[in-house]
Amino acid sequence: MATAPVPLRTTVGNLCLGSAPDSWGVWFPEDEHQVPYTRFLDELVQAGYEWLELGPYGYLPTDPQRLKAELDARGLKVSGGTAFGALHRPEAWDETLTHVRRVAALTAAAGAHHLVLIPPMYRDEKTGAFTEPPELTTEQWAGFGRAADRLGRLLLEEYDVRLVVHPHADSHLQTQPEIERLLNESDGRYTNLCLDTGHVAYGGGDNIDLIRRFGERVGYVHIKQMDPEILAQVAAEDLSFGEAVRRGVCVSPPAGVPDPADVVGELAGLDAELFVIVEQDLYPCAPEVPLPIAVSTREHLAGCGLSGTLRPAIDR
Repeated sequence: MATAPVPLRTTVGNLCLGSAPDSWGVWFPEDEHQVPYTRFLDELVQAGYEWLELGPYGYLPTDPQRLKAELDARGLKVSGGTAFGALHRPEAWDETLTHVRRVAALTAAAGAHHLVLIPPMYRDEKTGAFTEPPELTTEQWAGFGRAADRLGRLLLEEYDVRLVVHPHADSHLQTQPEIERLLNESDGRYTNLCLDTGHVAYGGGDNIDLIRRFGERVGYVHIKQMDPEILAQVAAEDLSFGEAVRRGVCVSPPAGVPDPADVVGELAGLDAELFVIVEQDLYPCAPEVPLPIAVSTREHLAGCGLSGTLRPAIDR
């Protein structure tokens, strides 16, 4: 039976659509299961996108001039950079800062003003083995917000780049109480939220509630959906996120939760202009899989009113 078409909505003026290497099955700087970056960029254009997030540092060229040439040749623009960092571990500060500085420098050189910081997973992406305890200690929580603010202030003052922290499955920033705790223990001048709708759903959170209650802290958005049946398997079988992705937990709209139309409607009511970046975790996947998904996803989101391409004003 054919799926009913999505009713066309007026374009939402405060939201700018983009995509990311993640939607092409890219999780690592180098991996035998990933498509070459040139194919990703070419297919991004074919799918109808103008904006992209940089993805894992080292996947796209890290030389600013080479990156610019590749993007300019295709009419592409950068929404933000992507970095990984363990803010809950003081002993990892220097290593985190070195990595984040590299990403921030490339992000700024590309003309972008957001850095999406993803906390490390406590289970290995490929094997599912636990690499550290799933719960933070009181001492670790006490320093999490302070470390985020320290990093966010440095990024703002030295690179004109705004820190947005990204909740992630199998990380210490997964559930809604954990997300709220970080927001409550950090300063909105320096630390804000990359609302990843799929990871919030994965952690049992309520995206609409977070937007309504913490809308002033939403500085950037990743939009994706999760399959409720596989989420039930995650809970019943204690699956790792890597295994959940292999089973297809991340799905294309209109399947899955949350409903992107509901999310777009709530975001449209915020007094802010935001990048909304499509992320559908596909690792690993066959090379021919991502492009048709990217096209159908863009078309569905356009039907929800999410099709803007104008750079958002930068205020958080």
